[in-house]
Amino acid sequence: MTVHTTIDSPLGELLLVGERSATATGGTALVSLSVPGQKGGAVVQEGWSEDAEAFAEIVSQLRSYFDGELTRFDIECVAGGTEFQRRVWQALESIPYGTTVSYGDIARQIGAPRTAVRSVGTAIGRNPLLVVRPCHRVIGATGALTGYAGGLERKERLLVHEGALQSA
Repeated sequence: MTVHTTIDSPLGELLLVGERSATATGGTALVSLSVPGQKGGAVVQEGWSEDAEAFAEIVSQLRSYFDGELTRFDIECVAGGTEFQRRVWQALESIPYGTTVSYGDIARQIGAPRTAVRSVGTAIGRNPLLVVRPCHRVIGATGALTGYAGGLERKERLLVHEGALQSA
């Protein structure tokens, strides 16, 4: 059964989508975390149930992150995507809090050829778990902030929050 809720955050209203799980702490595995106006973001579908309580543990961790108290999420997530996307997303989860890497670094980490940088960027752009799966920590080879489905201003805000970027 698919459940959803929204919460306020420093990035705006977050839409959380999940599925009931017997193994997830709190009983809900996260399917998607979207921000308003996100390219490819989730939209509430007919048949989904609004259930804020189902997300209590996830919301607690998100609040701790935004309060500067949590640097690594421990949230069960629903696997999705292609095999290549899952390899890229797993690499994202290994990027330490407060650091950044380039798209080329991710390609090398997953054993993809240098020519796959664009494919890596596409896979990162399809990450359904903004914030939790830290795609915001991936920047251009020159250090430029590029490509964030939630908007570059949110990417900058997250990197400043984590101390990986100085406030402008």
